[in-house]
Amino acid sequence: QVQLVESGGGLVQAGGSLRLSCAASGRTVSRYAMGWFRQAPGKEREFVAAISWNGALTTYTDSVKGRFTISRDNIKNTMYLQMNSLKPEDTAVYYCNAGGSGEGTIAGPYWGQGTQVTVSS
Repeated sequence: QVQLVESGGGLVQAGGSLRLSCAASGRTVSRYAMGWFRQAPGKEREFVAAISWNGALTTYTDSVKGRFTISRDNIKNTMYLQMNSLKPEDTAVYYCNAGGSGEGTIAGPYWGQGTQVTVSS
């Protein structure tokens, strides 16, 4: 069983930065590709960024390329999302995911509870 807990969300002005963390528990979590997904009000959940089990491969949706950076620390069992140059359209609940396919770009069965990110204009 894998449990995921996100933190680091909040309210920030456009152009600001936030760093999200996802603390994972479970014996095999370091073997899983992981990813971040987000869901804005009235919209479907969408892929944001993913990282392979060893951190060697990262993938981003086009709208965040150059602004967001995904990373992981398998010793600490924690994944991060550094978000810079935030825009109002980044406002959403951000979810951590593990156990997916496509190097984490396709969601797996394990989800965190989500953390709210709100970007004011």
